[in-house]
Amino acid sequence: MVRKRFVIHEHHATRLHFDLRLEMAGVLRSWAVPKGPSFDPADKRLAVAVPDHSLGYIDFEGTLPEGTYGAGEVRVWDNGHYETKANPAKQVEKGKLVFTFFGLKVRGEFALVKMSSQDKNWLLIKADDEFADPDWKLETVLPPKSPRARSARK
Repeated sequence: MVRKRFVIHEHHATRLHFDLRLEMAGVLRSWAVPKGPSFDPADKRLAVAVPDHSLGYIDFEGTLPEGTYGAGEVRVWDNGHYETKANPAKQVEKGKLVFTFFGLKVRGEFALVKMSSQDKNWLLIKADDEFADPDWKLETVLPPKSPRARSARK
């Protein structure tokens, strides 16, 4: 059993999205999840692979200044650890990572599955386990600050 840390950042950039970051191979492997995670196993959430981040970013909260990549407010939406039965980096190389979250908000088994013939596009899928909830609603940490941010929450 491999046990590593994770963080999900709520990122109010050009559009509200969530950044899933999983500790592996000495970095935080990262995916931007436009609609955030879901506890509904029927939902298949797009997760776009983005550049790795340093491990020091796991606790980051703050404002990325205008004119920089990802400018906007970043807050920790959830964090904790995840476990997987096999080496997570090797699973990612093969295009499918199955893991269990032990966070304050996200719990239970999930999978990241690479979409065929697409370099960066993955799907984040909740397993149908005791933590699955088709009626679960995503709530943000930060209130919207602009009409654009409000429309992104729908």
